[in-house]
Amino acid sequence: MTEDTIKRRARGLDRAFDILDFLKEIGQPLRPNDIASGIGSPKSTVYELVASLLERRILEPVGKDGHVYLGRQLYFLGQAHLRHFDLSREADQALQEIVSQTRETAQMCLLNGRKYTVALMKEGERHFRISSDIGENAPIPWTASGRLLLAHLSDQQIVDLIDPDDFILPDGERLPVEQFLKEIRQAGIDGFFSFDSVADTFTHCFAAPVKDPGGVAIATLCIVAPRADAKNNYADYRRVLIESANNLARRINE
Repeated sequence: MTEDTIKRRARGLDRAFDILDFLKEIGQPLRPNDIASGIGSPKSTVYELVASLLERRILEPVGKDGHVYLGRQLYFLGQAHLRHFDLSREADQALQEIVSQTRETAQMCLLNGRKYTVALMKEGERHFRISSDIGENAPIPWTASGRLLLAHLSDQQIVDLIDPDDFILPDGERLPVEQFLKEIRQAGIDGFFSFDSVADTFTHCFAAPVKDPGGVAIATLCIVAPRADAKNNYADYRRVLIESANNLARRINE
């Protein structure tokens, strides 16, 4: 295999992942033409890749108008991954324990490239729900977890990683980069971060890191609580979350 062939196949693989990521982000079936426009790729390339992904059941046809969407093969691949992914199995138990001790919604969160995502969630024992869509990407600066998941990076690496537009908060205000970096450094020292959610006006978010043997946060455990309850139970929620994150790290690092 020539070097040009290897590079061409690598570019094709990148484009295939772009297609999958775009469909996940949009959340609905699309025609290949619309996918090509969305990811900025030639239509001929996208049609060829879509045909290959359909053949392998990574994508599936939807309806009679040429729409495609994520296929069931991805579900089976995901299940195979989970069977060998200790973090996911152990985190599920940790989230159950957090909910039982606090009655609040608990989450495990990760970085997904240049974004933040909720990977697992257990609803709190309340009459109303505080929830996020699992797998939906969000700007890192909007999250408490982001301050912990980036703590191992240098200031320049952080600035290079984050899209400048992601510093624009939901209310239209821009988060100063200097403030964000300062909060990251303090969160790294404290092993904890919390703040009133910038995505709504009624919740407070707590986050604690789950670290690998090298001290890098590979995930966070989070509590999302109504602001009044968070204020009244702040010390208890902080203690439960940090203990749970540390216990989870010990179990997966054994």
